[in-house]
Amino acid sequence: MIVIRNVAIDFDFLQEAFQHLSFTVQITPLSYPCEIARTRCLAVKKCLNQDADRNKMTRKDPLKRATLKTVADLTGLSPSTVSLSLRNGGNVSPQTREKIAQAAKIVGYVPNRAGVRLRTGRTNVFSLVLSTDNNSIDFTRMLIQGIGSHLEGTRFHLNVVPEIATRDPLDSVRYVLENRSSDGIILTHTTANDPRVEYLLDAGFPFVCHGRTAFQSPHAFHDFNVEKLVRTAVTRLVDLGRKSLLLISLDNVTTNFANTVATFESEVAKAGATGRLISAPEHLASAKDARRYAETLARDFPEFDGIICINELLALAFISGLQESGQVLGREYDLVCRQTTDILPTLYPDIDTISEDLFATGEELAKLLIKVVAGEDVRELKTFHEPKLCWRKS
Repeated sequence: MIVIRNVAIDFDFLQEAFQHLSFTVQITPLSYPCEIARTRCLAVKKCLNQDADRNKMTRKDPLKRATLKTVADLTGLSPSTVSLSLRNGGNVSPQTREKIAQAAKIVGYVPNRAGVRLRTGRTNVFSLVLSTDNNSIDFTRMLIQGIGSHLEGTRFHLNVVPEIATRDPLDSVRYVLENRSSDGIILTHTTANDPRVEYLLDAGFPFVCHGRTAFQSPHAFHDFNVEKLVRTAVTRLVDLGRKSLLLISLDNVTTNFANTVATFESEVAKAGATGRLISAPEHLASAKDARRYAETLARDFPEFDGIICINELLALAFISGLQESGQVLGREYDLVCRQTTDILPTLYPDIDTISEDLFATGEELAKLLIKVVAGEDVRELKTFHEPKLCWRKS
C-alpha cells in the first residue's frame, strides 16, 4: 500500500495516475496547493513505474496464484512445453528446461495439488509419521532437513504427522490412508511387530521404515547399524582396561532396542567382561530421572568402570549425576556414546563417541520412498547407515 498524505488535489487525476499499477493507494487530503501536489504525484508515479519495470521478473503477487500460463507468458513458450518440462518430460532441451525452472521459481509457481490429484490420483506429498521421543536432541530437525533436502527439486513435498503417545499408534497412518492425503509414508521408531507396518502392508500402500521389523513380508527400510556400534564400543572399553560395563538404553520396545541388548550381551560374554543393562522407564524416562538414578549408581553397582550409552541426553544426565557422587569421567570410568549432535564433544573434548548422521538418514529415507512409489522391488530397498568412530581419548 502507498500512503499519500498532505495533498489536496483532483482525485480523478490520482486515479488515472495509479490505475495501471498493482498498488493500493490511500489518500489523506490536507491543505497543499493543487499544482504542488500534482507535481509530487507525477514524481511518485514515475518512481513507481520504474520500480514496477525493474521488478517485473521478480515481484510475486501473494494474492494471485501463479499458473502454467504465467510461466509460459514469462518465457514466451507454450503452456504445453512448460508443463512437459516441469514434469521432467522428454524432448525439452537443457537450456529450455533451465529457463522454465528459473521462471517458475521467480513467480513462485507450484503445481495445483487438487488438479494433480484429479488428473493422476497422486498428491505429490509424502507424510513423515513422527513418534515423540523426549530424550532426543535435534532428532526431528535433522531428519526433516535431510528429507527436505532430497525432495528439493522433485515433485514431492513433505507433511509431518505427529504421533501422540496417548493415542492408538494406528490413528496417524489410518488418517493418511483414509483421506489419501499423501503418496507414501515414512515411519520412525518401528517395533518388531509394528501394527502400523502390518496395516500398510495389508493396504498395499507405499512406505519406508526408519528401523527394521520382524515381518516376513518384504518392505523398504533404512536402519542404523547399532550392532556394529555396540560391538565396537565394547571392544573400545575393554581395550581401555574396563571390565565391568553398563549399557544405558531406554526400553522403547523398538527393534533397535532389542538388537542393541542382544549384541551387548553377546559381546560382553565374548570379551570375558561383565555387563548390566539399565533400561527401566522409571530410571530413564527423563533426563531428570536419569541424573537422580546416576547419583545412586556408585552405591548400587560400585564395580562398574565402563558405560555404553545410546542417547546423548541420557549420557549428559549420567555424567552429571555420577560427578555429584564423586565418579569422574575418564578417571573412575570411561564412556562411549552414540552421537547425533556436537554437544558431547563440545562439553567433553576427550569423550569417545560413535556418530550417526541423521541428515544423511533423512536423505536416504526420502530416496527409498521415491523408489517405492515408482514401483521398484522393495526387496532391494534395504539399506544401513554405518557408524563413524570418533575416538578422542588418548
